[in-house]
Amino acid sequence: MNISNDERINDFFSDIQSISPEQFDMVISIRNIFLKANKELIEGIKYGGLVFNASSSLIGGIYTYKEHISIEFSNGADFIDTDSILEGGGKKRRHLKIYTGDDIVQKNTEYFVNQAVNS
Repeated sequence: MNISNDERINDFFSDIQSISPEQFDMVISIRNIFLKANKELIEGIKYGGLVFNASSSLIGGIYTYKEHISIEFSNGADFIDTDSILEGGGKKRRHLKIYTGDDIVQKNTEYFVNQAVNS
């Protein structure tokens, strides 16, 4: 599988695909939202997930769990979230829990990713 020029990223995707093809499809969709929002993002593997950096700063990441996918936002506490969709209560970080492909749209993933990459 060649999704990236980085072998660690390809291994990450291969592992997900072998465990859960459904999660694989969702992670690819979420990744595409990040890359569409900012073509300058640099991907990497950190803390067991796929992370995105802009201007040497970690802006967020995608992490897979048995029952869900978590989209983490480094500065999510600063986002506009009028419907209180984001989860988490720390000083800075917030996340979205994605259980189904429909959650990607219903939880306004693109809206929050755009805030992450353009803040």
